[in-house]
Amino acid sequence: MAEEEKTDLLKFLTPFRTDVQERALWLRDFVWDLFPQANELIYDNYNALAFGWSPTEKVGHAFCSIAVFRTNNNLQFGFYHGADLTDPAKMLIGNGKQYRYITVPDIKEFPVIYIKQLLLEAWINSLKLVKDPKQMVQGKTITKSISAKQRGK
Repeated sequence: MAEEEKTDLLKFLTPFRTDVQERALWLRDFVWDLFPQANELIYDNYNALAFGWSPTEKVGHAFCSIAVFRTNNNLQFGFYHGADLTDPAKMLIGNGKQYRYITVPDIKEFPVIYIKQLLLEAWINSLKLVKDPKQMVQGKTITKSISAKQRGK
């Protein structure tokens, strides 16, 4: 099962503080529990470690993500197509055409029920983006990229 495939992710989280690692892994479990049929896509990039979920292996179909930033250990829980979500409580941050997120400084304050609602909407929206059913795969963890140079290392 992909949820158990976290060797790469644990290695990529090593440079971050323990509390940041714990929050990131808690959020990961939160998403996997709700969407075990999704695929986790991992990007260990220059400025951040980012991992998200998609019904395919394409980032363009991703419905949510977690980003941990190297310079300040900030953690964001985001929606790849967040600008399309209803967000009735106006919790999501961002002014761009697509991505919206919330910061997660403390799991105790994470709005679980609200985010579950947004996740369901985001999942349904991401399924609509998949034009070819052959692209659908289930329950994989895929390391998509590892930057040779990373900030703060």
